[in-house]
Amino acid sequence: MQQSKISAFFRPCCPKNQNPNQIQIKDLSKNQSTTTPIVDEQRDLKLNSNRERSDTLTKSVGKILNNKRSYAQYHLELGQSNFLLHTCSVCGLMYARGDERDERLHKFFHKEYEQGIAFKGWSEERVVSRYNNNGDRILLVLDGDPPAQKHKVKQVINMTEKELGFVEGELNHKLCKVYLFISSHRVIGCLVAEPIKTAHRVIPAPSSTTDKISKNSKNPNKSILQFGQFNFQREVINKYSSENTHKFEQWEIGAMLCEEEALPATCGVRAIWVAPSKRRKRIASLLLDAARMSFSAGCILDVSECAFSPPTSSGKAFASSYSNSEQFLIYREVDV
Repeated sequence: MQQSKISAFFRPCCPKNQNPNQIQIKDLSKNQSTTTPIVDEQRDLKLNSNRERSDTLTKSVGKILNNKRSYAQYHLELGQSNFLLHTCSVCGLMYARGDERDERLHKFFHKEYEQGIAFKGWSEERVVSRYNNNGDRILLVLDGDPPAQKHKVKQVINMTEKELGFVEGELNHKLCKVYLFISSHRVIGCLVAEPIKTAHRVIPAPSSTTDKISKNSKNPNKSILQFGQFNFQREVINKYSSENTHKFEQWEIGAMLCEEEALPATCGVRAIWVAPSKRRKRIASLLLDAARMSFSAGCILDVSECAFSPPTSSGKAFASSYSNSEQFLIYREVDV
């Protein structure tokens, strides 16, 4: 007797030729079985959506691989106080090193500060003085001039205020006359003048204190120290007393002293600024000369009719040199 196959003892899950993705429906009326496929549209939609999703994922992965992020570390944070911002020792601007935008901004500002503010020129200019044949000139700008001129003046005034320590918007007002020195298509100097009524003469510093300081600081004492067979030469410098030091620093750094007597004055020099690369070239003197010639219509002001606002150390040196005297005039708000 032939042994039956093992498949004869089990019922198949579906006919051999039947698609597993088809449903068997039994027709009771004809006692026959038929098969109907799953709705093709839904299956096609699922397949298409899966394909689109895989394509999108492939593209995004490709983009990430192609555009690799740069993880280069520009700085090490070791507890330094100025880790985020660096202050330029020349122009004074604070910026973030390594930041492309900040680096570009600092480069532009540094050039404007060091070499002067770019100036293309105006169709109508109020020229006060001309120098050489290369276009160097001094322009006068008043409060009622066109907006383009006032905008350029504002740029220069902002630079001047930052360097001299003025509060923003404090330096210029409606009665001021602004003189701009133009050279090589740049504003390299600025003088702001205002009308005043009186001024006061500066009380000069006592010369004896300065002379004593210079003499005592250059008086070395020498002695020899011997250790065994070796001789060491020691140099000792006698320093001036602390009392003289205090007086000298107070004159240089502290408030300036002036006489109580009020003298008549006409032109008050509110501020003078010259680009650092153009200093020591008489730019400030030429600006003040132009102001004296054009400040009052029909006359040239004498040096004794011009006064300065309380100056910085460099401003004091310029005022003394221009006036040819340490007793130059200064004015305050009450003198305006």
